[in-house]
Amino acid sequence: MAVPTTVACLLLFTGCSTVIAPVTSRVTEGLTLAVLDHNDPETVRQGAPAYLLMVDAMIAGDPDNTGLLIAGAQLYSSYTSGFVDDRERASRLAERGRSYGWRGLCEEEPTTCDSWQLPFDEFQQIIDSVTAKHVPALFAAGASWATWVQVNRADWLAVADKARVEAIMLRVTVLDEDYFDGAAYTYLGVLNSIIPAALGGKPEQGRKDFERAIELAQGKDLMTKVLLAKEYARLVFDRELHDRLLREVIDADPNVPGLVLLNSMAQAQARILLAESDEYFAE
Repeated sequence: MAVPTTVACLLLFTGCSTVIAPVTSRVTEGLTLAVLDHNDPETVRQGAPAYLLMVDAMIAGDPDNTGLLIAGAQLYSSYTSGFVDDRERASRLAERGRSYGWRGLCEEEPTTCDSWQLPFDEFQQIIDSVTAKHVPALFAAGASWATWVQVNRADWLAVADKARVEAIMLRVTVLDEDYFDGAAYTYLGVLNSIIPAALGGKPEQGRKDFERAIELAQGKDLMTKVLLAKEYARLVFDRELHDRLLREVIDADPNVPGLVLLNSMAQAQARILLAESDEYFAE
């Protein structure tokens, strides 16, 4: 799945730790670090649903808790984009994440509550009024909505929401472009690479967004390079860039503290994409 998996997996466990930390901080912080430095994604895939059910229960008991709603949005969008292959199931999970995300932003900044239904100009005006203290909620709402758009990309009504998600992520970059090592740029890169230029897309802007995300993460995050290859290079049919990026990922050392899991997943995806290269770029 093409949503920024690198951000997804990071949020999946850091989000959960943030919520539960007041209760069992040492355990959850240790678990978070252990997971992010795990080199077997399948083990993580099998264990993650327990977090989803736990956060669902916590939100049911405290439905107006902003922190819980933000974590719920992060967890569901992260798990969906990182580990769910079935399209129908992914759509259901992404919708739950999107709902939690918007509820969380609404609790933090009430002016945004019904803004998603407004004409785009009015929506953008409201989003552009959100201040820096609300960046975590704004980012969670945008990331979970982006996941929903990506999962439903075959539906042009869903793709039509792309501009609103872009407005959210652009606001995040204005307020704090370093948030999660430039993760907003990774989302913008994917969103701008969904549609070919001939149909009104902005793939060249998408490439710039991906490259800015790589720069802010100092190249340590290998998944952004995979996404640049998969989303941009394939879209514009640039095999030289595609193969070069994937080889760089495969040859890199994945053992960066806090990124071992993400980089291991990136390398696995890079090997698959590179093996498909001859067929994909066949004339």
